[in-house]
Amino acid sequence: MNDQLKGAAEVEPSWVTVDLAIFTVRSERLMVLLVDRGRQPYLGRAALPGGYVRKNETLRAGALRELREEAGIDGSRLHLEQLGAYGDPPRDPRGRVVTIAYLALGPDLPVPVGGTDAEHAYWAPVSNITSATIRLAFDHSDIIADALEEVRRKLEHTAIATAFCGESFALSELRRVYEVVWGQPLDPSNFRRKVLNTKGFVRATGEQRLPPTGRPAALYRRGEAWLLSPPLLRSNGHGT
Repeated sequence: MNDQLKGAAEVEPSWVTVDLAIFTVRSERLMVLLVDRGRQPYLGRAALPGGYVRKNETLRAGALRELREEAGIDGSRLHLEQLGAYGDPPRDPRGRVVTIAYLALGPDLPVPVGGTDAEHAYWAPVSNITSATIRLAFDHSDIIADALEEVRRKLEHTAIATAFCGESFALSELRRVYEVVWGQPLDPSNFRRKVLNTKGFVRATGEQRLPPTGRPAALYRRGEAWLLSPPLLRSNGHGT
């Protein structure tokens, strides 16, 4: 057998899926969207929403469709980007399935509604997954771990934290995003100084929000900059 025929004999059919790691902040905790699988393999096991990409469907369109069908969430208003490809041969017992993982972020997203092959959709604390309290199907724990580190890294160098906030927000709300995602407290005065000294990060709306107690809080919107200069670096060896 020549090399060309030998190579062809080692190739088997493969399939392409999309999976979504969707993060939001709810009740002061970082949450990820999960579904309980309604079919084999891993029937009843928690997993990320996702599924096969249809014929003539782009990867992004497939991701948005799966999010809508499995959780009842309109992903067109989310920050959505490709995280990476996962294709180790043993990741799916049905055969060679390569998944394109997407990372999505949104502000206090609504309660999801399960549909199609998802029996139940719900928000779960990311800490329950990283501590292995929740055991996920396929390699979805690895995908979430990679997605979490990507968000933590991007909080340092980009304005992605604003994707967790509403159209307008107080700096204390933006700081809380950093604290929840990084898992560490930040000094309020130091954080405020850094944000306001980072050109184009936020811009004042001229409006204020009246809290139940305390002084009114000035409101801001995301500015025109995406890359932060200087960056807001983490502590514990990553800077402050």
